Amino acid sequence: MKLLRYGAPGAEKPGILDNSGRVRDLSGTVADIAGDTLRPDSLQKIGGLDLEALPLVEGTPQQDLRLGPCVGNIGKYICIGLNYADHAEEAGMPIPEEPIIFSKWTSAVVGPNDPIQIPRGSQKTDWEVELGVVIGEPGVYIDEANAMNHVAGFCVINDVSEREFQLERAGTWDKGKGCDTFGPTGPWLVTPDEIENVDDLDMWLDVDGERMQSGNTATLIFKVPELIAYCSRFMSLQSGDVISTGTPPGVGMGQKPVRYLKGGEVVTLGIAGLGEQRSSVRAAS
Repeated sequence: MKLLRYGAPGAEKPGILDNSGRVRDLSGTVADIAGDTLRPDSLQKIGGLDLEALPLVEGTPQQDLRLGPCVGNIGKYICIGLNYADHAEEAGMPIPEEPIIFSKWTSAVVGPNDPIQIPRGSQKTDWEVELGVVIGEPGVYIDEANAMNHVAGFCVINDVSEREFQLERAGTWDKGKGCDTFGPTGPWLVTPDEIENVDDLDMWLDVDGERMQSGNTATLIFKVPELIAYCSRFMSLQSGDVISTGTPPGVGMGQKPVRYLKGGEVVTLGIAGLGEQRSSVRAAS
C-alpha cells in the first residue's frame, strides 16, 4: 500500500493511492495516517479494503493536489549521521563504530513538494536524500532479528541541513537540522510488502536538474534492523516515529568547490519504489 495525507497544511486528510495513481479518501476508515493507524492490525484492516469503493479525491497528487507529510503527528524524528562510508569520507569524518543519533524537530516537517526556506543568516544550507523508516508496532529493547516486524513502512526524506549551524556553532548537530521546512517527508508511506529488498534501493538527488547524489541502500553501514534495535536501547519507539537512516555522498559540502543552496533552486530527489519529491528553495526572509 501507498498511504498518504492530502490537503491544505495543517488540515490534511488520510488517503491511499489506488492502482491508477489516483488518491482515494480514507477518512471513513481512519482519522489520520498517524499513531495507532500504523500498527499492524490497523494496516491489515486498510489492506483489506476495496479501493474502488472508496471516495475518489479530485486532482492529481503532486500536481494539482497537494500532499502533506506522509505521517502525521510524528512523535520523534530520529536521524542517523554518517551512515554511508563514502559520505563520512567526503565530510572528512571517521566512519562511526556505532550509529550516530541526532534529532530533527518535528516543526521542520513539511510535505514532499512544499518549499524549502533558507533560514536567516544561513550561508551553508545543504541537501541529503535519505531512506525513512516509520515505526508501526511500538517497542523498547527490540531484538534485531524481530526489528522488521516493527516497521509500518518506508518513505523518502530530504534531511535538509545548515552546515555552519550544525558543525561550526556551539552545541549539537540538532541546531542545523531542525530549522522550519528542513524535513520534507513523503510523498507516500510505502508498506514493506511492496518493497522487495530494502537493502537494494537506488536513491538520487538533483539540484536544478544536475545530479548531485546517486547511491543505493546496499552501502548503508548500519542496516535498518540494526538501527531499530539500536535506537530502542535508548528510547521507546512508538507508532509513527520516524528514523531517517543517513545519506550517500554528493552533498553540497562534499562538492569541489563546495556548493550550497542560496534560493531560487529546485531540488528533486527520489528512491526506487518510494516516489519522488520536488521542492523549490526560497531565500531567507
